[in-house]
Amino acid sequence: MADEQKLMTAGGPGLGRNLTYGLLDSLGRDIVTGQYRTVPFPTEAELAKIHGVSRSVTREAVKMLTAKGLLSARPRQGTVVQPSSSWNLFDTDVLSWLLERRFSIDLLRQFNQLRIAIEPEAAFLAARFATDEDFERIDSGLARMRAAERGRDEALEADIAFHVAVLRASNNPFFAQFRAVVSTALRTSINFTNRIKGRTASVADHAAVRDAILARDAEGAREGMRHLIGDVLELIDESLAGEK
Repeated sequence: MADEQKLMTAGGPGLGRNLTYGLLDSLGRDIVTGQYRTVPFPTEAELAKIHGVSRSVTREAVKMLTAKGLLSARPRQGTVVQPSSSWNLFDTDVLSWLLERRFSIDLLRQFNQLRIAIEPEAAFLAARFATDEDFERIDSGLARMRAAERGRDEALEADIAFHVAVLRASNNPFFAQFRAVVSTALRTSINFTNRIKGRTASVADHAAVRDAILARDAEGAREGMRHLIGDVLELIDESLAGEK
């Protein structure tokens, strides 16, 4: 017990948290990529030995993976990996691990199918309910995209800032809750589509959404956002068709 406590406290509490999140990330990736598809998930004692961390660290990491739906503890069976249907796909860690899998283009399409169900409606609501502060955030996101075209900002982060600003501007807490999910998945989605198109996202198309929101044109905002995401889905479908 004394040795375990030393492992947890060496370097201060921050190191203990880093060890836990490091183990969480490692185990989460292994589970999502199927490393435990045909072999039993290790016990906490085995994990501690394999990764050179304390039992307290492994216990906390396992607890976090259980909360994300990747693991479950069953009497007489120990800790087992859950089927993917039980995973919390709205958890940003789980989503990151899934999108980083080798063949994730199908998941990318499914994510953008979710986006096209959510973001156009968020844009519609933004046109109706956005405040002056919301308008400023949307305008700032677009300004960053324009700056990125001139090499003065990071294109990916600017694009994410715009989409997150629209979600927030809906002033619907349920839509706003998608901020973290959209931010996480857009990093993969935008990188993928930019590689296909050989350019960054269309600033003009984003500007059309911004203009419609500012004009309180709810239908125009909805259609503009639907066009943006529909273009991404077309690119993904073309890529999938090319693989067949």
